[in-house]
Amino acid sequence: MSWGYWWRRLVGYLLFDLLLLACATAILIHGYNDQLPSGSFWGPLLLAPADGVSVTASMPNRANLADLRYVVTVPPSAARSFPLGADLLDLWPLAVVVGTVEALGLLGFFDEQRRVRRALAPLNDLALRAEELGRAGSLGGSQIQTLEQAIDRASVDEPRVSTGDQDLASIEVALNGLLRRMHEAKLQQMRFVNDASHELRTPIAVVQGYVNMLDRWGKSDPEVLDESIHALKQESAHMQELVEQLLFLARGDSGRNDLNLVRANLASLAREVWEESRMIDAEHEYSREFGDAACADASFEAVVDVAMVKQCLRILVQNARKYSPAGSCISLDVDVAGADAPGAGAPSADATGAGHVAHGDGVLLRVRDEGIGMTQASATHVFDRFYRAENVRDSRQHGSGLGLSIAKWIVERHGGSIGLVSREGVGSCFTMYLPRQG
Repeated sequence: MSWGYWWRRLVGYLLFDLLLLACATAILIHGYNDQLPSGSFWGPLLLAPADGVSVTASMPNRANLADLRYVVTVPPSAARSFPLGADLLDLWPLAVVVGTVEALGLLGFFDEQRRVRRALAPLNDLALRAEELGRAGSLGGSQIQTLEQAIDRASVDEPRVSTGDQDLASIEVALNGLLRRMHEAKLQQMRFVNDASHELRTPIAVVQGYVNMLDRWGKSDPEVLDESIHALKQESAHMQELVEQLLFLARGDSGRNDLNLVRANLASLAREVWEESRMIDAEHEYSREFGDAACADASFEAVVDVAMVKQCLRILVQNARKYSPAGSCISLDVDVAGADAPGAGAPSADATGAGHVAHGDGVLLRVRDEGIGMTQASATHVFDRFYRAENVRDSRQHGSGLGLSIAKWIVERHGGSIGLVSREGVGSCFTMYLPRQG
């Protein structure tokens, strides 16, 4: 993949943006012309002026697009002026959506380029070694031809090289390992793009719907204007959260999320999250099952990235807050990890579980709620990316299905583990284990 390929993609995006701008301008001008006396304009979109009709554009302040006016004079009436520039600026949510999608596309292409280069590096080394072996006479011409034929037979669906020659066995192993890793990376990238496209499609459709409603009725109906602005803000915030979560996971998959490890008291971190949760959410009751003494106890200390551990706790608390009724209790707890620690065993017969919480020399943190809970089928996939349980999909709570995946990545990046015990209609308890030495 050359830089010319990327420039062609960029030029394609710019041409698409110009076409989109031209279409939006044509639609607005059509709406203006439709308000003028019948017969003033003709053509499929009423864009061609009739004889005697004068069409001009004025822009007193050339540095401000909002001053752009579309002026039409239909004799014997006086000239009518329309705010073309201001109406174009009102379409900024559509521009944000298009720009976000195009930026994600470009970032994805560059990430794919780096991934392919890293994946091909061993193959380049192997090719050089094969060339050296060929010059040295270690492999016969027939063996090299056999290897070339085996590589040609390998397909995208079955990326495997097999020659049946014992002298080529080590090369087969190296090639098959490389092809397998490349195939897995390709499948992972395809799943990521498909999932991201699916999740972005809904908010983009909502934004487009409200933009069209604004264009038709929002100029004269204050209620429609207020409703549309509120919905656009809500969907923009949802898309921003989704994009940030996608970028976090993408950086994690590529190894670019570095940990800033320091020794910290995890009970103190849990208390901070408990305090801020009480402050921002008055609809639920928050309790902590540990005292202030634990915040000064060295047995609750571990080497962690403080910001990421707090982010993980916030994700679990936010998840409990979303799916718990108002007035219910959400509790936070910390404990020293051990084989006899509470929650170390399997879930009870009437509860479901997911994940395995290993216990060693470390600290346990728990977030427990009295919410809707989940079934065994849902609990099995609760940490999968973009997964949302059926009883969650039926609720009115918005979510991307990425929060618990991020929490799992953070915990495992610290060398720990995270698990869940839940019962539908009763509540859920998330437990994460962090080793004392990160």
